[in-house]
Amino acid sequence: QVQLVESGGGLVQAGGSLRLSCAASGRTFSTYTVAWFRQAPGKEREFVATHIMSGGNTYYADSVKGRFTISRDNAKNTVFLRMNSLKPEDTAVYYCAAFQSSYYTSNPRSYPYWGQGTQVTVSS
Repeated sequence: QVQLVESGGGLVQAGGSLRLSCAASGRTFSTYTVAWFRQAPGKEREFVATHIMSGGNTYYADSVKGRFTISRDNAKNTVFLRMNSLKPEDTAVYYCAAFQSSYYTSNPRSYPYWGQGTQVTVSS
């Protein structure tokens, strides 16, 4: 089982940057695929980015491609989301999620483990 804790959210102006962190418990973290999702008020939770297991491929939503970068440090059991060129439409609660698999999915129902979320607000 994995427990996830996000941090790094905050208020930033449009065009600015933030780096979110997701700290995970568990000795087999390297065998988990980890993803970031986000949910804005009144909207469904949407996929942002994923990193497949340890050393695996990364995938991004079209809306963040070229601006966001997902990375992981398995020695520290931590996954990061670097967000550059932020836009007001990036405002949402960002969640880290994980499941023990080696394949890619953007379906949030496939992820049994979730963090509590961290708020990102981008002002215009």
